[in-house]
Amino acid sequence: MFDHPILPTTIVGSYPQPDWLIDRERLKASLPPRVRAETLWRIPAPWLAEAQEAATLMAIRDQEEVGIDIVGDGEMRRESYSNRLATALAGIDTEKHGTAIDRTGNANPVPLVSGPIRRFAPIEAQDATFLRRHSTKPVKLTLPGPFTMTQQAENGYYPDARALAMDYADAVNAEVKDLFAAGVDVVQLDEPYLQARADAAQAYAIEAINRALDGVEGTTALHICFGYAMVHHGAGATGPKPKAYDFLAELEASDIDVISIEAAQPGLDPAILAELPTKTIMYGVLDLSIPEVETPEVVAGRIREALRHVDAERLWIAPDCGMKYHSRAHSLAKLKAMVDGAALVRAELK
Repeated sequence: MFDHPILPTTIVGSYPQPDWLIDRERLKASLPPRVRAETLWRIPAPWLAEAQEAATLMAIRDQEEVGIDIVGDGEMRRESYSNRLATALAGIDTEKHGTAIDRTGNANPVPLVSGPIRRFAPIEAQDATFLRRHSTKPVKLTLPGPFTMTQQAENGYYPDARALAMDYADAVNAEVKDLFAAGVDVVQLDEPYLQARADAAQAYAIEAINRALDGVEGTTALHICFGYAMVHHGAGATGPKPKAYDFLAELEASDIDVISIEAAQPGLDPAILAELPTKTIMYGVLDLSIPEVETPEVVAGRIREALRHVDAERLWIAPDCGMKYHSRAHSLAKLKAMVDGAALVRAELK
């Protein structure tokens, strides 16, 4: 594993995209898109890529200046965490969309699988090279995982969901290897649907995840959560967030190195960390459902609670997921509290 301080801090994946880049009000008014949503961008196509690079530089510098230890690109080039890669693969119908039920219980347009899923060319490798070139710190990039992409697609070709997931896994495998070749220190698979579809996950998710990592050399992470705070508020139409995961201990059998979990908003009992005795834990210590900015002392308290169940050498510090839906100023303040809170606990461990 690469060098990092004890209790390293990082972001989960997304960071606020600036208002001049994306229509943030429209973004927040709809569910995360599973198909392409080009109308969200404010910059015309000829200049969009350059604008996305400028926003990525902003995200990198913000993280470095606040003291984040493992830097991400903030997913500035994405309309959602998953749709960019999921719609760039061969086998996806280019003429029409499918439909699938979102974890909120609503129908959502999704990629329609009409042929064999294949990745014929790198998709995120250029982003990885850009991130590596512009940060001197360890860097992390995210990809949607094969199980979640299977759940977020309409299968119009394969005999069953498992067969589709295995081909998604092969595509992800090629992408992961390219990201490490580009110099990324951590590649993270985003798999929120392990929790949302726990029964299906029991059937074939670990097989698909391990297939996506076959022959991979480098530190890998996997993110699992209960859903974005802006959609799942903890009460209301979508119901309260659970206090425990329906699919977590199973990840001990996976080849993933780091398990990223949402913990602050749902008030997760950190005792469940004992279910992952060999994994490093990326632990969510910032509640993104509230307008208040946690104090460093509050963050430090959440870290100390986690340390009752996992050794400091196996604990990374992160927000809960969905930071892109917050303002830049609010996110920076929360990240600063996170960094300072981690520093308080580091000092106690010396």
